[in-house]
Amino acid sequence: MNDKSNKLGLWIDIKKAVIVSMTETGEQIKEILSEVETQPRRSGDSPMKGDYEANRVPADNRQQKTLTQDLNIYYDEVINHIREAESIFIFGPSSAKEELKERLNGNNLGANVVGVETSDNMTNPQIAAKVRQFFAEQ
Repeated sequence: MNDKSNKLGLWIDIKKAVIVSMTETGEQIKEILSEVETQPRRSGDSPMKGDYEANRVPADNRQQKTLTQDLNIYYDEVINHIREAESIFIFGPSSAKEELKERLNGNNLGANVVGVETSDNMTNPQIAAKVRQFFAEQ
């Protein structure tokens, strides 16, 4: 039987996730970068193409579908890295933390989430310090 004893902090936005694993031997930090693109790519070899250029940008619903698919892939990758944690503290500046929490609920891992907070952009050492502080107060 797998003994889940590790505590984990996760800072996340749609561009990057920083995972801080708290173990008996210290902490480990892992970054996961997303492939999510929030702006449509314009393809074409010249800005002088006129009306043709407008046809190269995907329609809004197609763009939203691509964004949703990319986010799902990203969230699934993050979940694969945190699924063994007993206690998960999620924080970050955007709605990604709430979206990930919903996805964890759908994967029967929602009970492992011990906190969700809004926070600003942070450096990896600041993220690690916040995770240490959060679990010290638990």
